[in-house]
Amino acid sequence: MSIPTYILSQFVTAPYGKHSRSDKSETTMSTPIAWAFMESPMLWLTFLIFPFGKNYANPLAYLVISPYLIHYINRTIIYPLRLDRKASNKFPLNVAMTGFIYNVLNAYIQSRYVSHYANYEDERFWTRFGCGLFVFGFGMVLNVWADGVLLGLKRQGGGYKIPRGGLFEYVSSPNYFGEIMEWLGWALMTWSWAGLAFLVYSSSNLVPRAVSTHKWYLGKFGEDYPKNRKAIFPFLY
Repeated sequence: MSIPTYILSQFVTAPYGKHSRSDKSETTMSTPIAWAFMESPMLWLTFLIFPFGKNYANPLAYLVISPYLIHYINRTIIYPLRLDRKASNKFPLNVAMTGFIYNVLNAYIQSRYVSHYANYEDERFWTRFGCGLFVFGFGMVLNVWADGVLLGLKRQGGGYKIPRGGLFEYVSSPNYFGEIMEWLGWALMTWSWAGLAFLVYSSSNLVPRAVSTHKWYLGKFGEDYPKNRKAIFPFLY
């Protein structure tokens, strides 16, 4: 799915947030409800699948799945509650449905791997888990912090502003960079094709969106926008 997603993203940017369209014929829904709806399979489907795995009684399986669940508790419950429910921008229903379907597939793959197929007897488990957890934790802190900065600017009113401070001085979308770092950490923790697939697909979606967001900032603010900022990877891209 990553290749067609990446190619399509070169021509079409999902129309929500900064990239919303004023198409009155498009069916939309509340943005907080849309986020909670489309991210929810990563929680409820994981809880449904986990008891059927052969690793269900293994404490290490719970240890590995915990960072993943913490991320999706934030994304499904906490993040939607932080959004402005009175905002004029609505979320396209077709985007929410597409995200929901993807998350059903991804929740099954990730939770099924951790609960059933993962090998917790590997002598390198703790090294991989420790390194992956460090990367994941760094990415999540960055992701949540960047979301907070953007939400804070929205609450100030007066339209879009140039975000400043921290990693915003180096990239336009540190929130997306942080999320990619999370799934890099997850791939290291699980050391699996499932984790790698999650990282690759997330990158195929988030990198083009970060580039579109960078172009949006340049078009919106012109000469006022910092020239040294990259789109998503500091100093590189």
